[in-house]
Amino acid sequence: MNDDLPIVDAPVVPPDPNQMTLLDVPPDWKETWAGMPDFAQRNLMPWQTVQVHFANRPDRIAFAKLVDQPITDDTKSLWYPKAVIAHVAEKRYAGASKAELKYPVYIISKSRWESRLTSKALEAIHVPYHIVVEPQEFDRYAAVIDPAKILVLPFSNLGLGSIPARNWVWQHSVEHEDERHWILDDNIDGFVRLCNNLKVPVADGTIFRAAEDFTDRYSNVGLSGFNYDFFAKRKQLIPPFTLNTRIYSCILVNNSLPFMWRGRYNEDTDLSLRVLKAGLCTILFNAFLACKMATMSMKGGNTDELYKDDGRLKMAESLQAQHPDVVRIITRWGRAQHYVHYKIFLKNKLKLRPGVAPDDAADNYGMELK
Repeated sequence: MNDDLPIVDAPVVPPDPNQMTLLDVPPDWKETWAGMPDFAQRNLMPWQTVQVHFANRPDRIAFAKLVDQPITDDTKSLWYPKAVIAHVAEKRYAGASKAELKYPVYIISKSRWESRLTSKALEAIHVPYHIVVEPQEFDRYAAVIDPAKILVLPFSNLGLGSIPARNWVWQHSVEHEDERHWILDDNIDGFVRLCNNLKVPVADGTIFRAAEDFTDRYSNVGLSGFNYDFFAKRKQLIPPFTLNTRIYSCILVNNSLPFMWRGRYNEDTDLSLRVLKAGLCTILFNAFLACKMATMSMKGGNTDELYKDDGRLKMAESLQAQHPDVVRIITRWGRAQHYVHYKIFLKNKLKLRPGVAPDDAADNYGMELK
């Protein structure tokens, strides 16, 4: 849950439309967020950052005395004056009672019965779920997860990544007459709430229920979901949600969409773009975050099947072929990346359902910091 990513050299590229800045904060977000949990953020980003070089250890000691802060061989940065740090590692946001979700939660998983990060994360916050696995791996998963929670796919090793499993899940949810379903990757290590420039883990599924309620206010939301913890900077001024951008890895899907998952790479981005091109909206929650492991940082999943042999470039090329009007390929951090122009979808506006009138007062769903 570290939101301090390393600084790396990269070619100059246009500002990323996914990255919120002070000027991108919608002026009316408070009105839209009415009736939802409290959300407050201040801009705590540094006014200026400078590098300080020391010729020797005595110089470093002298400087440490000047700023009245310890500086060791392991010190990477510091604030002046000294930053006041809120210690929340042992704190949790807990609701008055365990929140009951409206929609089913599915985890698609392959070859990760040992790590099973998302399963553990949901167990820890008492959120019921199905974990969807291929038949040859059932016994391994059943040895560590309640078999009643396991759904077995009718196929295996198709070489098509997660697409067949995602569509099977969608159909399973439709057959059970659900209006929406959650679909989660299997490499999520926890869930946190962002508020008052603090990221605090949650003790139950209240944030899932709050996200469902907010999504259900509107008649034209195709996808919603939690942003990644490492994309939502704790010190940055961002709103509780971002409209009409990509939704990754922790997704609430509208089962009535006229299309389903396709392709082999970047299926999250592709589905998000098809939703937006259809004139619908997406909601990316910044107030509620998923602590996802970086792509290709874990064994299992699609790591061996899709991402080897210059998989990054193949992924970018595939998405560009699907959406040449809004996607181009750039080089960043020394590797090929897709770049999507999302701002053209700002014209897609949320439409309240008839009879829905959010309360002006905040509703914290019983969540308290404990």
